[in-house]
Amino acid sequence: MSHHTSNEQLLKERAEQVPQGPFNTVPAFAARAKGAEIWDVDGKRYIDFAGGIGVVNVGHCNDRVVAAVRDQAERFLHTCFHIVMYEPYVELARRLNGLTPGRFPKKTIFVNSGAEAVENAVKVARYHTKRPAVIVFEGGFHGRTLLAMTMTSKVKPYKFGFGPFAPEVYRMPYAYCYRCTFGLTYPDCGLHCAHYLENFFIDHVAAEQTAALVVEPVLGEGGFVAPPPGYFNVLADICKKYGIVFVADEVQTGICRTGKLFAMEHYGVEPDLVTIAKSLAGGLPLAALTGRAEMMEASHVGGLGGTYGGNPVACRAGLAVLDFIAETDLCARAARIGDLVRERFLQFQERFPLIGDVRGLGAMMALELVVDRRTKKPAGAAAKALVKYGYENGLVLLSCGKFGNVIRTLMPLVIADDQLEEGLQIIEKGLAQLTIQ
Repeated sequence: MSHHTSNEQLLKERAEQVPQGPFNTVPAFAARAKGAEIWDVDGKRYIDFAGGIGVVNVGHCNDRVVAAVRDQAERFLHTCFHIVMYEPYVELARRLNGLTPGRFPKKTIFVNSGAEAVENAVKVARYHTKRPAVIVFEGGFHGRTLLAMTMTSKVKPYKFGFGPFAPEVYRMPYAYCYRCTFGLTYPDCGLHCAHYLENFFIDHVAAEQTAALVVEPVLGEGGFVAPPPGYFNVLADICKKYGIVFVADEVQTGICRTGKLFAMEHYGVEPDLVTIAKSLAGGLPLAALTGRAEMMEASHVGGLGGTYGGNPVACRAGLAVLDFIAETDLCARAARIGDLVRERFLQFQERFPLIGDVRGLGAMMALELVVDRRTKKPAGAAAKALVKYGYENGLVLLSCGKFGNVIRTLMPLVIADDQLEEGLQIIEKGLAQLTIQ
């Protein structure tokens, strides 16, 4: 592999060899990355506020993770857990069973991606309840495989042209207070959007036919929307009442991102099943489904699995991630980063009319950009321009949200204060430039 190629040459090669389908935020190729920084093949340095879409919460090339990967790579790369088992799989399952919210016996299986974890959550819920239907939410993102893509809300780019979709998936509004579906205001609304689930059973799908309700504690791709306190308690109580499996999709919110190991801890809710992926293995493909032992245990032998699920190298990386989190109190660091970012974002909001809403949970913070604060007309073009300003000035940024008008922060939680400040200054300068235009 040549290491002397420029971004320009590689972009040309990419256009010739790879289809346009896979989107790219930054028109550059990484040469190396460490902590919260990336250097491209032309030697340009970037502060990373994207974290590979929330995958490197413990930092790029975390020393503990790299050491564990190196050690395991010399022992064996793969035997397939279904053929010859290995200890890291069982040990990581034990750790997650103890760390996920819920004071009840749990079991864990491993797969490769968030989408696979979600598909398996539905399989487990359907087997356990003997019911077909799944309830999901507007703004939700659960992956790109057939069932996960069906469960995902946004049509373009995720679903357009890729149907027909999986049956028995029903979608209800989410607690997006800034743009309330019901035109109400919290707390006077009495959490109407959560209690609405009872109405949903009348008009959309019967409770007795519903296997699972699958929900993100904070919308990821949907715009970093964090519901008000009490929202998930209402949903979980209704699920319990009807024997519906309550699934927390913690793929983007998990592994300290929100200042707790799992975001549902903020809400005091104990989900029946939890999907975990992204930062779980510090950059390697690994996902988990952890949940109530009796639900996880329901399916027959051979009913769950996959060739690469719980790869030994990835499981060793996962154990290193959990060790690092415990030793450095990474959740506290995430909470601190969240405080710093929120404070700065609120200052930006006072200065720039472009910012309609500042929101998030812990280090999962966002700015929603609007053309007009009164009408809340989305400023998608401005978000796009800010992302572009970012990479041109050495900051990797991501947008998200229904209208593509939300700027989200997924910086590695090991980011140093001066690096964080440097990134925030680039955002501030970009916002100032957008305001002048």
